[in-house]
Amino acid sequence: MGEPDTAYQDDESGTKRFRAKRDAILAAAAQAINEQSAKGMTFADVARRVGLNTTSVTYYFKRKDDLATACFENTLDRLQEMLDEAMKEPTPQQRVARYLSINMQRLTRIEQGLETPFAVLSDLRAMEEPMRGQLMAAWRDVFRKTRSLWGPGRNRAQTDLFGARAHVLLENTFWLPVWLVRYELDQFDRVEKRLMDVFERGIAAMGQDWTPELIDLDHDESEPGREAFLLAATRLINELGYRGASVQKIASELNVTKGSFYHHLDAKDDLVIACYKRSFDTIADAQHQADERGGSYWHRLSSTIATLCDIQFSERGPLLRTTALHGLPSSVRRAMVERSNRIARRYAGTMSDGIAEGSIRAIDSLIAAQALMALQNAAFDMRKWAGTMPRDRAVAFYASTLAFGLFDDRVLGV
Repeated sequence: MGEPDTAYQDDESGTKRFRAKRDAILAAAAQAINEQSAKGMTFADVARRVGLNTTSVTYYFKRKDDLATACFENTLDRLQEMLDEAMKEPTPQQRVARYLSINMQRLTRIEQGLETPFAVLSDLRAMEEPMRGQLMAAWRDVFRKTRSLWGPGRNRAQTDLFGARAHVLLENTFWLPVWLVRYELDQFDRVEKRLMDVFERGIAAMGQDWTPELIDLDHDESEPGREAFLLAATRLINELGYRGASVQKIASELNVTKGSFYHHLDAKDDLVIACYKRSFDTIADAQHQADERGGSYWHRLSSTIATLCDIQFSERGPLLRTTALHGLPSSVRRAMVERSNRIARRYAGTMSDGIAEGSIRAIDSLIAAQALMALQNAAFDMRKWAGTMPRDRAVAFYASTLAFGLFDDRVLGV
């Protein structure tokens, strides 16, 4: 990456200007990545956002990959700093509360225009080597440090449980900016308290156990070839992002020609829309069938979540991550977000009915529903973790993070 010459470095005011401009470029690039993905970001767009020409940007960052890498490194460094601050607290509960509070303070400053968002990390796996390996190693360090908020595990089972908690905590803080925009700034403190209440005490009312029934979802197999195509595409898009998963890579995954792709779908955007529809239909089907089966509202909710986690951890999954929205036309993105919101509102309705019934705690159901969306959405990334233990244990450990909260060990007895 570009550095100033010696004379420039010796000039203190010049060095400050250099750093300020470099930081402005990083902030603009992070905004572009969040809107369009790392592969969709261009030097021309970043230059326009900072009021420079493209050549000036290349003085600071020779290649686009260098700029994207610097953005991701900045995000990872910031996460490490926030976790270091949280680790100063004496108990796991206080550490998690501190970490959430630091994130909420950051989002408050962003809303006030005092700070810019850092780059989301959904495109890490789509980076080329050697940057990909370096960034993924740094991400694993962040994950391990997050897991350490709960202290050292006494045994393998507890370490596995702490890993699930770390993942759900991180994913919820990444998901926060997506839905926090629906709240006024003066409500941010309340949102923080209500979300921490879910983290601390969970969703289930006192005396409720983890006894879900997996729902056998019916899939339309009228076009089995198309279903296989959507599954392969969903996996690749989840791993590499919308722009990273090329038509050629998807076709290669299935060992078919690009022509076969266009036999099933007219364009790549159609593919992502079809993948989203398949995923949303699966979730809605699980919610509907849980209601059809009846039982307490906690049983309906837990059976839905268990079924969807089981799908995410299995070969018949996964569900498409919302990170694939980066790069889609804005009208399509809005439609997908609205469908996601309808699913979240259904979760909220189930929880509201469960609160009235007594099987679910008195929580803010709208906030808890968004926490569930983050859990369900991110379960795909825990496939390898889930593969190290019996599936029902993996589902119970992962879902317990919000079912009973991030500090309840009763699930260790499953």
